[in-house]
Amino acid sequence: MTHDLRGKAVLITGASTGIGAAAARAFGAAGAKVAVHYNASRDAAEAVAADVKNAGGEAITVQGDVTSTAACHAIVDATVKAFGSIDVLINNAGGLVQRVPVAELTDALFDQVLNLNVRSALMCIAAAVVPMRAAKRGNIINVTSVAARHGGGPGAVLYAGSKGFVSTMTRGLAKELVPDGIRVNAVAPGVITTPFHERFSTPAMLEGFRKTIPMNRIGEADECAGAFLYLASDAMSIYVTGKILELNGGKYMP
Repeated sequence: MTHDLRGKAVLITGASTGIGAAAARAFGAAGAKVAVHYNASRDAAEAVAADVKNAGGEAITVQGDVTSTAACHAIVDATVKAFGSIDVLINNAGGLVQRVPVAELTDALFDQVLNLNVRSALMCIAAAVVPMRAAKRGNIINVTSVAARHGGGPGAVLYAGSKGFVSTMTRGLAKELVPDGIRVNAVAPGVITTPFHERFSTPAMLEGFRKTIPMNRIGEADECAGAFLYLASDAMSIYVTGKILELNGGKYMP
């Protein structure tokens, strides 16, 4: 049913590891042309691009710091230059940065978290809607989090708040861009085995999280990939926009 993704140009930010890498490989298997974005992990990004090609897709790697508005525009421009269009934008780049109690928050950390999770997505969208509007079609998929629903784990209020912003802007932009033939949706992963939790969550914390999941296990990045294919495919989800698709093993059921 995702046959319409063959030949589509897909830009995935933060695609060198984790959920972004899993999504890139899945689009490759669907025959898409994938721009694998990375900031510092060049070797990992090149490996993902190779996997995309081996799966039957086309791939390029694109470097840039998405906390920079200029870099966001350059990343989109590089995708359009390589593939002739941008049909799907997946705003996956983001992170917690640091677990900090509220009394220890600083302006610098506030700016770092909001720039990484919010401004990056908004500015990549601002760049991508120009060619999408010209084509009168497009799919934008943001990555939010279950933290946007329940407030996040210990010391993660900034991260959770920034993902709440992403969820809200998804709904607002869905309404703004629907006259242009552009659908805007989001996926909200729960606790997934990725470098995110390897860096920011202890084994004890992960065990505590696991106990709150009805499926009684932590998810894998590959298990998120199908949601991106579904939302990117007009054949599968043409009447879906402004949707937050929860991927959390039953941890949160809105």
